Amino acid sequence: MINFEGNNKIKVKQEYFGIGSLKELEHILKKEEPQKIFLVTGKNSYKFSGAKNKLELLLTNYFYIQFSDFSVNPKIEDIKKGIELYQKEKCDLVIAIGGGSVIDTAKAINLLSSQKKTLLEKQITGEEKINNKGKTLIAIPTTSGTGSEATSFAVVYINKTKYSLAHKDFMLPDYIILDPSLTFTLPKYITAGTGMDALCQAIEAYWSVNSTEESKTYSKEAIFLAVNNIENSVNNPTEENRIAMMKASNLAGKAINIAKTTACHAISYPITSYFNVPHGHAVALTLGEMVVYNSMISSNDCLDQKGTEYVKEIITNLNEIFGVNSPQELNVKFNELMESIGLNTKLSELGITSEYDINVIVKNGFNPKRVKNNPRKLTEIDLRKILERIM
Repeated sequence: MINFEGNNKIKVKQEYFGIGSLKELEHILKKEEPQKIFLVTGKNSYKFSGAKNKLELLLTNYFYIQFSDFSVNPKIEDIKKGIELYQKEKCDLVIAIGGGSVIDTAKAINLLSSQKKTLLEKQITGEEKINNKGKTLIAIPTTSGTGSEATSFAVVYINKTKYSLAHKDFMLPDYIILDPSLTFTLPKYITAGTGMDALCQAIEAYWSVNSTEESKTYSKEAIFLAVNNIENSVNNPTEENRIAMMKASNLAGKAINIAKTTACHAISYPITSYFNVPHGHAVALTLGEMVVYNSMISSNDCLDQKGTEYVKEIITNLNEIFGVNSPQELNVKFNELMESIGLNTKLSELGITSEYDINVIVKNGFNPKRVKNNPRKLTEIDLRKILERIM
């Protein structure tokens, strides 16, 4: 087990990593002395991951109220329900144990519960300033994919549109516990989808116009770990590859916390909200094609101030990590990787079959912030061509 104490860069009091590190929760709670805990969990994953039995032993001497009444992709209505319960019960510490949606929901409820009463919509969309930090938050992921425990934002959907509730100082959890044993019983599809989310986050952060040397260090290690472990973590899981994937997920989260995601994530949100394709799978659908697209960057469509040669060097580095000689080969290898872990690579295989469906994705897949983070300018015509190629 590794204990990272006082990590000022990510403003986390303590970060624990390793098999059995969940037991560190006992020491954290003794230190924080909560009167009542707001426990945010998944509806079913909490039990099937083994987290329920392990956590209840650690919470024996504490009062807590459990909240799990929310969607897989958290909606503003879910956040409102959570805030109402949180405030009614007068909780003073939050534990989030689950996947990205669980942790995002807890982060949003904890932060928004501490603000002055106003329209939540305006705080979520950034129209109103966030002024107060929430209570102590402990994040314990049970999947290896979203990296939500390492990011200063939380996904919330309002009328099928995705927003990122963000605050660089107040949103990050105070404590993070990364215990890979909580992922040992994950079903294959969830392991595959969340693993692909981590890999795509790392790649997008690597080529993002906001990338820094620090974020690229996180990205490269996350990409390497995911590429070399994701297939076996799905098809032949061991302690070693589960540990590697949880580390990859956390590193990818740290990378996007600095550099943010790009076009693939922007395109994925309507694929998820309108066609019910889980997030990680939805992101991966366009990643291979986007490698090829970004590799054909020119001075006329370059959005990265570091220049076209820099972007091409980034793509070359990705080719080397994947063990291929060209972006086109990387596209093929990426899709073969998806297929090897049971993920469809064609939109038509996921019920996206008509021009109308493509129009829905194009219309709703242009989140300005995400698209502007992409190194090469993406137009609606370009996006339509990409979607048609993976139809």
